[in-house]
Amino acid sequence: MSTQVPPRAASEAATREPHHTPGKESADRRQITQGRSASILLLPTIILLAVVIVYPVVNAIIMSFQKDAGLVNGFFVQGGAAGFDNYTHWLAQQCNGQSCPPGTLGSQFWNAFGTTFFFAIVTVALETVLGFWMAIIMARTFRGRSAVRAAVLVPWAIPTAVTAKLWFFIFAVDGIANSLFGTHILWTGSEWPAKWAIIISDVWKTTPFMALLILAGLQLIPDEVYEAAKVDGASTWQRFTQITLPLVKPALMVAILFRMLDALRMFDLPYIMTQGGNNTTTLSILVVDQIRQGFNSAAALSTITFLVIFIVAFIFVRFLGANAVGAATSAGKK
Repeated sequence: MSTQVPPRAASEAATREPHHTPGKESADRRQITQGRSASILLLPTIILLAVVIVYPVVNAIIMSFQKDAGLVNGFFVQGGAAGFDNYTHWLAQQCNGQSCPPGTLGSQFWNAFGTTFFFAIVTVALETVLGFWMAIIMARTFRGRSAVRAAVLVPWAIPTAVTAKLWFFIFAVDGIANSLFGTHILWTGSEWPAKWAIIISDVWKTTPFMALLILAGLQLIPDEVYEAAKVDGASTWQRFTQITLPLVKPALMVAILFRMLDALRMFDLPYIMTQGGNNTTTLSILVVDQIRQGFNSAAALSTITFLVIFIVAFIFVRFLGANAVGAATSAGKK
């Protein structure tokens, strides 16, 4: 007795069976081949980054746990293991139960730490306000807008060393600044004038960078949003606080993040203008100066500086969220 499968059941069984087509198999093979080709093409870049970035960082961390070579009987000898001594010497705030006197490693580090963050906070705040103002102007439609945008970017295009030397001459005793204001201030010869001279120089150079990133965010805001707000009777201030600021916030915060990380690594301006004197020594300048005295101690200071910058970046990203950072970065690329 033969059994017949109903046509409907046969069609359902055929539907449940995996259906392989030659076109799909070739597409899968092509995708695997492309993935392997991409990996092979990226391999030289990965190796280069490992040699240029990963190896120096790992080597610096290893060096930071070793003592510097000492001079014994006229010969340099290997220092051996130091453990965390290089770190504790830099981070120490108390020496024999009292505050560390000026000149000790702990005193130098905390002075440079405070100076670095002072420069970073003040310069980034000023550059954000001025950059936002410049971006709003450049976002408008007017005759000669392209020329204005090109002119604004000129200070940012000038190398930092050239900018430092330019402002060094401007703030000289017989320079343009004193001649313009009729003063005789030693801008690079005392602490606070030297600090403000560095801040003014850095703001002049880097504000266009902030303006460029903020402008990218402003251009993503549709004009229809502003037109609808005008129809509803919103004032200029209301449009700015209720539309512009919320929509440009991702680009604005990422611009602040990038600029803050750059300011924490400040070296060229203070070093060229003041040689790090008058309490203008930053962490980067302190690292370079320490290299002349001991590589391993400088490696420990470099590692501490790296960790400080990493913590600041982590706080910013954690506060902003990965989506805001990614959206603003994509907007800046466009």
